[in-house]
Amino acid sequence: MHRRGTLTAVVAAVALLCVAPSAAAVGATSPKVTARASASASASASPVPSSAAVASDSPSAAPTATDSSASVRVVAGDDAALAERASAIVAGMSPRQKAGALVMGHLPSTDPEAVRAYMEQTGAGGFIVMGANVSGSESALRALAQSATLDPTLPALLAVDQEGGDVRRLKWDDFPSSLTLKSAPPEATATAFSGRGALVERAGIDVNFGIVADYTDDPGSFIYRRSLGTDASAATLRVAAAVSGEASFVDSTLKHFPGHGAAPGDSHRTIPSTDMSIEAWRAGEALPFQAGIDAGAQLVMFGHLAYTSVDAAPASLSVAWHDILRDELGFTGVAITDDMAMLEASGVAAYQDPVANAVAALVAGNDMVLGVAYSSVDRANAVIDGIAGAVASGALSAERLDEAATRVVALRLSSAIAGALPCSVC
Repeated sequence: MHRRGTLTAVVAAVALLCVAPSAAAVGATSPKVTARASASASASASPVPSSAAVASDSPSAAPTATDSSASVRVVAGDDAALAERASAIVAGMSPRQKAGALVMGHLPSTDPEAVRAYMEQTGAGGFIVMGANVSGSESALRALAQSATLDPTLPALLAVDQEGGDVRRLKWDDFPSSLTLKSAPPEATATAFSGRGALVERAGIDVNFGIVADYTDDPGSFIYRRSLGTDASAATLRVAAAVSGEASFVDSTLKHFPGHGAAPGDSHRTIPSTDMSIEAWRAGEALPFQAGIDAGAQLVMFGHLAYTSVDAAPASLSVAWHDILRDELGFTGVAITDDMAMLEASGVAAYQDPVANAVAALVAGNDMVLGVAYSSVDRANAVIDGIAGAVASGALSAERLDEAATRVVALRLSSAIAGALPCSVC
């Protein structure tokens, strides 16, 4: 199964790795070694693909990250090497392939072949596992997750909302939820998320959209049952503990930036808003996010909610809020939206075009757009083609496209299943 760790840990465990000649050779019955990066990430030193290998705009023609003729692969690198490797791969992609890399989609099916077909037909860079994908057993979910991996050396990001309690797609997760954890010592949160992260990893999923960094003391708020604290101090301690707890198993996501607790209303149906000042935000809502970032969270999910003193637009579409995340909080990872269909569900006339919404989200600074409701092959392709078209028209700059694609590809590389087995004969 997947195991995460630093370069030092990987090299210490397996100084030399024999590489299976094909993906078929490392199927469900074979153990897998995963080179995944944390704060001191490791990167594969496999050859950079030639431009000829990626000349097609076909979704399935994305560049590969390995040379199948090689018999031995040496794992080496650091954050800089990982970024360089990602940049080289992105440079070999067509605009359509780059656009696809920025979309995380969904198909409500438990059929691995259907999920694989969705990924093949769209070229999406990620897939979110929802309840409709879970038939009840860990092994079935693992098979479905594996089906979404078209290239084991550059796998799509597989994500799940596994907060525990009310929001858990893996129903066999009986670890304590926020309702208990918010009044327990922070160490209990670390323990619970360590177990939760292990379950997510065992299911073959790389990313947990599971750490709610929002807080509120209002039991009537829809986010109350899901938050890890009722004030900034309590939430800050437990968010950091949650990230640390699951760090050995999955990539962590903080949500819903810049903080749902201060903006009343359910963003699944409306655009919640608050007139809270930026100074008040810095002294409160910002703190759990800062703690999670400092603890090593790899992703931040933007909420469809507005802090009108900063920007009248939802934060997910706000350049100002992305600048704050990067410049003030120092976040360097992948920024992803909440489900983009929620904007349409708000009923606001300006947000009824899914393609325009996706382009606006990327222009604002998101690196990935998430699509869950209304998701289909046709809708995903329309969004991806629309993003590529926006680059051609100048509505989305080529530099912004490359920046986002490089961040996403780096995260995918850090999660790559390279088909490597402990060397027994070399």
